[in-house]
Amino acid sequence: MKKINHELFGEIVHDLYWSGQQKITIDGEEDDLIPTVQEEAYRKFITDINKLTKEAEQAIFEYYKEEYMEYRDMVGDESADKIAPIITTIQELVKLVEPVGLSILPDFEDGIRRVGLIFNCTWEEDGVGVKFENEQVVEVGYQDIVI
Repeated sequence: MKKINHELFGEIVHDLYWSGQQKITIDGEEDDLIPTVQEEAYRKFITDINKLTKEAEQAIFEYYKEEYMEYRDMVGDESADKIAPIITTIQELVKLVEPVGLSILPDFEDGIRRVGLIFNCTWEEDGVGVKFENEQVVEVGYQDIVI
């Protein structure tokens, strides 16, 4: 492993390929503070995480029941039962979704606490997201609603 301080790239390391780290600030200043509403959103979400994840499961289940036939039609008979099977319980949904993240959504200076749960799922390659506002499910859809 070779390490150098490159004039353009800064400190980089060669270990099969060159790699390094670069700090990038997007949409803000490096010294920006986390808005209080975002701290509150996280704190309140974590406090009631078991209840809120159950609500997210129920919301995804309802969303899936509305959408799965369209996905079954798109993938055809061979893949339908694997990608978008017919299910009747939330327990069956667990086999189709995998939680991958929690995002604290931007502060729009309106006092609303926004949290998103991100899931991979079998039926949608872009995954599914559940958006909470003030600890209430307000939207379920593609992951992009919460990232």
